Amino acid sequence: MTPIDAILERLTKLHPKLIDMSLDRMHRVLNALGHPERQLPPVIHVAGTNGKGSTTAFSRALLEASGRSVHVYTSPHLVRFHERYRIGQPGGGKIVGDDALADVLLEVERVNAGEPITQFEITAAAGFVLFARNPADAVILEVGMGGRLDATNVITRPAVTVITPVSMDHADYLGDTVAKIAGEKAGILKRGRPCVVARQTPEALAVIEAMAEHQRARLLVSGLDWFAREENGRFVYQDEDGLVDTAPPRLLGAHQFENAGTAVAAVKTAGFALSADEVERGLQTVEWPARLQNLAKGKIARLLPDGSEIWLDGGHNPGGGEALSEAIERMAGRSPRPLVMILGMMSTKDPRGFLDYFRRLQPTIFTMPFSHPVALTAEDLAAAARSIGLDATATGSLDAALAAVRGLATGPVPPRVLITGSLYLAGDVLAADGWQPT
Repeated sequence: MTPIDAILERLTKLHPKLIDMSLDRMHRVLNALGHPERQLPPVIHVAGTNGKGSTTAFSRALLEASGRSVHVYTSPHLVRFHERYRIGQPGGGKIVGDDALADVLLEVERVNAGEPITQFEITAAAGFVLFARNPADAVILEVGMGGRLDATNVITRPAVTVITPVSMDHADYLGDTVAKIAGEKAGILKRGRPCVVARQTPEALAVIEAMAEHQRARLLVSGLDWFAREENGRFVYQDEDGLVDTAPPRLLGAHQFENAGTAVAAVKTAGFALSADEVERGLQTVEWPARLQNLAKGKIARLLPDGSEIWLDGGHNPGGGEALSEAIERMAGRSPRPLVMILGMMSTKDPRGFLDYFRRLQPTIFTMPFSHPVALTAEDLAAAARSIGLDATATGSLDAALAAVRGLATGPVPPRVLITGSLYLAGDVLAADGWQPT
């Protein structure tokens, strides 16, 4: 066990629940720390159900492409806890080092003085301390869950808030309708501060608009105030300043055009000018693992039939399933291959809602367990897939699932393998593949 693992294990014991939606404990510990959240550079605060991680990554890439330094806080991590904190530096931010992370976690633990607090609240507070003590031009904060009561929602005057597409997820905590969930996401809007809104369902947009009116917050809405689209294979963005036409985003999938556009709108609304060259450079240099990530060169690819494609994506809810299935369908249109899915999901998710979008693609599915304590059993997940007419078989591990893929008689064309269903599964897969964050 590393020193940081030992600290995190102690912090987990400070509260009986992994999640307890409240801001009271955050306000207490931040007061004891001297309010680092009030000492930050301009903040871009990002909430949403799908696309908030990619939008955060695009925003960082755009700022760095324009010569700015930017701190970034994201969750969950994939392989190492350190991934949650990126410290802005000239020439590109770096993931926090062991000593700096251990020191700040110990400091927050000390001022908390054994009071009840969730691990996520402690780690968010640690991020505020790290970011306040290191100079940068901007901070990007990704909401952990919801927004209104999320531990990041202690910023009173963000440069801009951002709402990416809202759909059903975390219903046990956020509500059982899209409108209720949108209300929680819109809880990050602040009085008089602008909010960039990605494409939404009418139900979600109505709730966000009502909150904006209440907060007197100016909305900049996709399809009304700015436009992002794919046109002849290129990225086209348009707002009141004019039109930008660049090479497509490095991240794959039609949904990434909307995420990239949301990031351009957010960065500009936060007060940072962007030239067309800077937009193109940002979209070409963006990095965000486990979002249609190609694993062709890793250890896992060597365990599959020669010529196989292998893709990893952390999609895990119906909205994610829709975007991911559309991306895979476009691949199939360009290069037909048998589709094999290796699937693992959390017991808190909706596997039928996620998989429903894949039915038209007729995949062969192998389910597997993974390391998270509330992961669905492979047997239950396979049963859920079969209940909507999909061909699914339970396996006992990633190695067993890969062996099952090898055993398929797919004919002369090697398969397209998609590993998906959970960011926690994606973390296990990346660790097995030898991937390390940089």
